[in-house]
Amino acid sequence: MRIAVVDGQGGGIGARIIEAIRHALPEGTELLALGTNATATVQMLRAGANEGASGENAIVQNVGRVDVVLGTVSILVANSFLGELTPRAAEAISSCRARKLLLPLTLLPVRVVGSPREPLPHLVDLLIQELLEPDGG
Repeated sequence: MRIAVVDGQGGGIGARIIEAIRHALPEGTELLALGTNATATVQMLRAGANEGASGENAIVQNVGRVDVVLGTVSILVANSFLGELTPRAAEAISSCRARKLLLPLTLLPVRVVGSPREPLPHLVDLLIQELLEPDGG
């Protein structure tokens, strides 16, 4: 399985997701860190991603080459991450064929109604459970 984790700003949430995946999934799982900036990418690489790339073009070119895209709901919203996620990157993520598993966290004026208001560690645990579902969620 090839998984892309998309994050911006400091990359902390993406790093947390990657650390959890490394503990839960088989060693051969390929993790691709796609940061909106170099800091986010480096943080995710330090957490255990196999490869990493930064910026709009990296996101656009790579989300179509993975089985699953992980991140927060913000990765579907143009100009999120304080403007770091471009409209072109948001469109590429939202329209790619990969399964998308998103955490309901955002600094945007967006609320996913019905989603649990849980702390990040609990949400990451739920994300991993969903990722491990045999039917693909």
